[in-house]
Amino acid sequence: MKKLIAEFIGTLWLVLGGCGSAVLAAAFPELGIGFVGVSLAFGLTVVTMAYAIGHISGCHLNPAVSIGLWIGGRLDKKEVIPYIIAQVLGGIAGAGILFIIASGKSGFEIGGFAANGYGAHSPGGYTMISALVTEIVMTFMFLIIILGATHSKAPKGMAGLAIGLGLVLIHLISIPVTNTSVNPARSTSQALFAGGWALQQLWLFWVAPIAGAILAGIVYKFLSPESES
Repeated sequence: MKKLIAEFIGTLWLVLGGCGSAVLAAAFPELGIGFVGVSLAFGLTVVTMAYAIGHISGCHLNPAVSIGLWIGGRLDKKEVIPYIIAQVLGGIAGAGILFIIASGKSGFEIGGFAANGYGAHSPGGYTMISALVTEIVMTFMFLIIILGATHSKAPKGMAGLAIGLGLVLIHLISIPVTNTSVNPARSTSQALFAGGWALQQLWLFWVAPIAGAILAGIVYKFLSPESES
């Protein structure tokens, strides 16, 4: 239960910190933080939670990460579904807090609410195929970073920093394409509040990240299994 509570809190923080920066600070007149600021915000949520709850739950904060770690031999199968439920609920709670804060401004309109999308709802107008490839590849690389940084032979104490910086880089690459998901819980939480098109396109932001994570789990288990002497 402690692991699930930790995943709930961590995913809440990821959504509140990352999506909150996009909704509240990215477009602020003249002083907005822009794509770079949002990318850093997402990375910082992971870095801070890695050191806060990593020793409790492993700090997955992401259904695709949990699935990829299971495929890679790092997570017991019986923990996958409970982790995913805790992450999705935590993400929704984070989005709910963000909605309460954001709606406190006069003239508030929910708009896209930092939801992920493709086609007309891609920040750069990228197609569904571009979005699909982006999310698969970015999640694949994210899991390769995670599996490598947390390997028993990796330098101790540096995993959180490497993973967080990896997420920053992923956002710098892919915000223009999909608003960056690589995380079905993050996508679900925002889509539930944005509604409409965001819910219609949500399938891609479950399918693509999970596919990328599964591929990474298979590849990294081949490259460097934990049981290897």
